[in-house]
Amino acid sequence: MSKISWIEKLAGLVGLVPRERKWPDPDPYGEGLLSYPPFEKWLEVEELDSKRKPRRLAMVPTTCFNCEAACGLLAAVDKDSREILRLEGNPLHPGSRGKNCAKGPATLNQVQDPERILQPMRRVGPRGEGKFEPVSWETALNQIANSIQDCFKEDRHDEVMYHVGRPGHEGSVERVLQAWGIDGHNSHTTVCSASARAGYQFTWGYDRPAPDHANAQLILLLSAHLESGHYFNPHAQRIIEAKHSGARIVVLDPRLSNTASRADLWLPTKPGTEGAVILAALKILIEEDRIDRKFISEWVDWRGYLKELHPEDVPTVDLFLQRFSEHLSEWTPAEAESYAGLESGSIEKLAAEIARAGSRIAAHCWRSAASGNLGGWQIARSLAILNAFTGSLGVEGGTSPAGWNKFKPDFFSMPDPGKRWNELIWPRQFPTSFYEMSHLLPHLVEDGIGKIGVYFTRVFNPVWTYPDGMSWMRMLEDEEKVGLHVALTPTWNETAYYADLVLPMGHSTERHDVQSLETHSARWLSFRQPIFRALARLEGKPSDDTRGFNPGEVWEEDEFWIELSWRIDPDGSLGIRKHFESPYRPGEKVTVEEQYQHMFENSVPGLPEKAAENQMTPMEYMTRVGAHELPGEAYELHRQEVDLTENQIPEIDPQTGLASVDGKVIGVAVDGAIRKGFPTPSRRIEIYSGLLEEWGFSEEALPGVSRSHVGPENLDPENGIYVLVPTFRLPTMIHSRSANSKHLMEISHANPVWIHPEDAERHDILDGALVRVETEIGHFVNRARITDGIRSGVIACSHHMGRWRKEDGPGSRWSSATVNFEELSDGSTRMRRLQGSEPFKSEDPDSERTWWDESGVHQNLAFPVQTDPVSGMHCWHQKVRLVKAADEDQYGDVVVHPEKARAAHQNWLKLARPAGPDRNGGLRRPRELPRPLGRDPEAYHFKD
Repeated sequence: MSKISWIEKLAGLVGLVPRERKWPDPDPYGEGLLSYPPFEKWLEVEELDSKRKPRRLAMVPTTCFNCEAACGLLAAVDKDSREILRLEGNPLHPGSRGKNCAKGPATLNQVQDPERILQPMRRVGPRGEGKFEPVSWETALNQIANSIQDCFKEDRHDEVMYHVGRPGHEGSVERVLQAWGIDGHNSHTTVCSASARAGYQFTWGYDRPAPDHANAQLILLLSAHLESGHYFNPHAQRIIEAKHSGARIVVLDPRLSNTASRADLWLPTKPGTEGAVILAALKILIEEDRIDRKFISEWVDWRGYLKELHPEDVPTVDLFLQRFSEHLSEWTPAEAESYAGLESGSIEKLAAEIARAGSRIAAHCWRSAASGNLGGWQIARSLAILNAFTGSLGVEGGTSPAGWNKFKPDFFSMPDPGKRWNELIWPRQFPTSFYEMSHLLPHLVEDGIGKIGVYFTRVFNPVWTYPDGMSWMRMLEDEEKVGLHVALTPTWNETAYYADLVLPMGHSTERHDVQSLETHSARWLSFRQPIFRALARLEGKPSDDTRGFNPGEVWEEDEFWIELSWRIDPDGSLGIRKHFESPYRPGEKVTVEEQYQHMFENSVPGLPEKAAENQMTPMEYMTRVGAHELPGEAYELHRQEVDLTENQIPEIDPQTGLASVDGKVIGVAVDGAIRKGFPTPSRRIEIYSGLLEEWGFSEEALPGVSRSHVGPENLDPENGIYVLVPTFRLPTMIHSRSANSKHLMEISHANPVWIHPEDAERHDILDGALVRVETEIGHFVNRARITDGIRSGVIACSHHMGRWRKEDGPGSRWSSATVNFEELSDGSTRMRRLQGSEPFKSEDPDSERTWWDESGVHQNLAFPVQTDPVSGMHCWHQKVRLVKAADEDQYGDVVVHPEKARAAHQNWLKLARPAGPDRNGGLRRPRELPRPLGRDPEAYHFKD
């Protein structure tokens, strides 16, 4: 590139030549206009800035952390100033393919947030006041290690708990906890996806679906999955591509979401009725013989169904179809349409769409329908069965089990599963839960089941995210119930107010980990990495501490856990340290680079070969490319034949087809071969669940329509009794993490209550007016949004809004209102907004340009916990009374009655079917149901 000489610059200054001379164009990337520089130039990119001044860039990949999709990001780093100029999509990432939603590039806002946490902080004064002082990492690590050592010495292992929001890694912390010998893993699953997981697990033996949207003819979605589901961007781009290629979209959702607006058929079902609609459509398909009989004959456990329910019958596929159709007779199209509030003929249209698509039906049910309703797991189950009956399970264009499209690599040292069982995390009342009963933690502690000695919250904000947040506040304030609380977080949040130590952890550009998600019909692994440390590594300047590259003293979790584990067990006598010693330097502390170097060299199929093709080591390849797609088939894995040695002679059960070696089932005989099948007891798709029968849920053993707590029969809109749908979010927001992004908050900063015009007229509510939404334990006050985008009889309010901070306390002023808490005369507590978002002075001049005042309303605070007895899911939908705001009400008010909250928990607890030492062989939980932290078989038994 040519440079402008000093003579030319001087001539411009004195006017001898025009000063507007343009800088020369950079070297071309190639012929034509390219979206990205060629890969071979990623470390030596030349471009011009907005003033046409040349600059040298390096493009370094990482993985987004602003939702679960794990999309690829590419950081454009100025090699001279060592700053990230922008974040864009990584075109080499198999899942996101160079495309991102708004949340990905907004990571730069989070990195540059002037109010982010830059050094370890220690509480000063009572918990909850929000007063902290800086402290060194050395001091923090020693305090934590000493507290954990005390727990271990006193055999209080169950008092050490790690509670995670969105993991963003594949097994890293699970390995740590196994090494520590504790059953201390807690998650957020029971406020997220437990219900859907249960429905799929009971049917397929896998707990998640993986729709092949790209090759589908019908995309069948229950709720607004395209725009606001876990895999928003990777799914959305493939759904739209499929639609442009002729696929049709059907959406069941009471809200006209962005997804529903693109649908060919929108069915605005009443909440809790979706299962009736699916089963009624399935009944039509069976009666009209528009099903895949071959798949049903081979892969549906019709033998087990008839044996258990109709033992007198001679078992045949035809008889099974007849009997199952009779079981579905309650839900004729007319009855289901009436129950769901649909127009006559709607279910016939749905059945026709399904039949048209044949086996290319990509279906998904995750939030809303499943997570909102008592028995919502039956809705997911009905969809899983529909895939089986149409032959769209595990085939191209259909829906596969997620386990086929997700990859979890091993680390260099994998500790054995432990023998402890933590009843505070896995209480006996919910033996079939998916998974840890995290939303009940404050109530379980209050019930006296246990207490917590050391509590880690990692990117986890239950005070704000969970229902009944004030119960969390009370628990966390009590140092007798929670000893040392350590908040690992990139940003301030409401739960961090109640921590003893707040430790700054990196954003997606500031830490190492790997992640894999089922975005399409393939398996891939992405590498999240600290950008500046990765660049230094590529430049031949390796380091063993990420803190030398991050802002302030921001660290990363992997290095933190390694260092903490060494301090807990400095001499190796506890058996912990050995799992954190280098595989390359025996006896020495492992580095993060060594941890992932070993993984990439030994645990990721095809990666060493792919790296060698590009003249790189596996570690260099992942550092440069950022992701790897694994080789292998993605379809019909259930048909794979079982490999047998010469000495293995299988025995085949003539009735079931199950094949066993030495008494252990290894597969199922289908079509002349022993095949792997599905991981269910029958190795086939199970319509009748013997597991549910055995564990006390005989009435749920068959697919059906559970009566939701917010079903139509429980509502009375004429008298103001509605169902509130709080399970949708705006596509620009994700839990607590997006709140400190100024651009995302500028786009989305309010969550009004959606009300249909008929309902608004019925109650004389005007658009924009304040309304009070009364729940079982209190109420909240918000603005009304009158819209045809919600069906009548239903109201809705987006979550991921309503952030708050206390007076003079820390928090993101981009997103949060200042509030106080008042004890009212009736024993309730009111949170009142004192000041909304407003301009403030900071290093970022944009902070003085904040023009919005609202930051939303914290509705979850007023929700009681409502626990489904089968799945363990908190049932999010609320039965509420909608009224006009009272004179004393103010925007943002939330009032909660603690005694009512406790009573609500206890009422729902009555639905539970507890395990016990005197039944089910003394098991705490069915062994065939997964757990995030695996246990030794011995742990499943109650102790004498």
